[in-house]
Amino acid sequence: MQITRQADYAVRAVLHLAEIKNGGRAPTSKIAAEQHIPPSFLAKIVSQLSVAGVVQTSRGARGGVSLARDPSEITLLEVVEAIDGPIQLNECVNDPKACPFGAHCKVHDIWCKAQADLVNKLKGVNFASLVI
Repeated sequence: MQITRQADYAVRAVLHLAEIKNGGRAPTSKIAAEQHIPPSFLAKIVSQLSVAGVVQTSRGARGGVSLARDPSEITLLEVVEAIDGPIQLNECVNDPKACPFGAHCKVHDIWCKAQADLVNKLKGVNFASLVI
């Protein structure tokens, strides 16, 4: 499993915003340049993060993007899922009927545990803990 490039960019953008003191704003052009994110890609990411309630945007000369909440309240899981959707290692984890082996599948429990471990790990890391 690999998160998308878009989710990776989203994590970088949110981390960039978390590093700004006092919840300040940053223009998307600065985020794109400093985080090596194509500007057109960043616009789509910011839109998705805004819909998810992770960031807020404002227009104008003093506009830009800022976090919608304190960095301690935003987790890696939330950002990844805002872009890629729910973590799903295998479709059978959420729908056991998707597997032709059903209840007799020997690896179903392993997929479920691995997914739960990953979700819990990402949920346990907030952006305040990543700021140096």
